[in-house]
Amino acid sequence: MNQFWDERYAPEKYYYGKEPNDFLKFCIDNNPAGKILLPGDGEGRNSVYAASRGWETHSIDVSEKGRQKALKLAEEMGVNINYEVIDLDDVQLEDNAYDMIALIYVHLFPGQRIQNHKRFIDALKPGGKLVMEVFSKKQLGKTSGGPQQLDLLYDVDELKVDFALLDISRAEELTVFKDENTVSHHGEAEIIRFIGTKPL
Repeated sequence: MNQFWDERYAPEKYYYGKEPNDFLKFCIDNNPAGKILLPGDGEGRNSVYAASRGWETHSIDVSEKGRQKALKLAEEMGVNINYEVIDLDDVQLEDNAYDMIALIYVHLFPGQRIQNHKRFIDALKPGGKLVMEVFSKKQLGKTSGGPQQLDLLYDVDELKVDFALLDISRAEELTVFKDENTVSHHGEAEIIRFIGTKPL
């Protein structure tokens, strides 16, 4: 997968743009700054925004090209980010370490999903929030982004089971119009937005 993402991020233009995901921006802007984990951070648009708002960032991605562009964007915006090129399954996550974990279009196969979602719960501090925006299973067949493989897409009931140990304040399916790229993430899309808080 690192070759796939390196090829996607190789051009000078930022594939998904430089602006943060709207839902993550809302979550960042409405919570006190702390330490945030951003798996699948790509070209850094989300971590750079979080850093600009005072958050200590920890980005994970398999793409070295993504890291290079993320660091370039961070320099352009005058912030520092911590970006680790590593497979998600190989990263060591400390328990009770993060005030927020942001899963923005992180799509995993079922076994990998269940395993890592459990690890994310453990890695949250008590009172920490897990926020997620992903494509739902209804996205299958649409050309507006996301994997075209059913078991890589999500539904709300699955996520409620995965994150049953969290206090879930938001778990909804939405139809939105995405405009992050003229080729991908563009057009009407079926997504899920989720917020869960680790009990104190």
